[in-house]
Amino acid sequence: MAMKQPGRKIYKSANGKNVDLDLLISRNELTPAVGNAKVNARGDELGPGGKIVRKKEDILKDYYNNSTGLKSETVVKNDKKIDIHGTTGVSADEIDDWEENDAGDFIRKGK
Repeated sequence: MAMKQPGRKIYKSANGKNVDLDLLISRNELTPAVGNAKVNARGDELGPGGKIVRKKEDILKDYYNNSTGLKSETVVKNDKKIDIHGTTGVSADEIDDWEENDAGDFIRKGK
């Protein structure tokens, strides 16, 4: 059994004609795009007269070389006092002095 080519986009128009989109794209690859973007259908940057100034590959290479990506993350230690059940002045180290009883209440350890 003959296999169909993968990625081949052939559609039937409303008039019943076959339209090969891959062929259309490849034919019009160097045609300037509609609008004020100054690129062709492929993504190349165009200059005066529709001449290619920079190719799509060069534009992408410049973009990826100049992009910094995500900023590095640093861990900041928080030594500030926190509020537990309305009592101010309890440090983060003192939180470890509390435990939960069977009823779900927090009490100081050893009491």
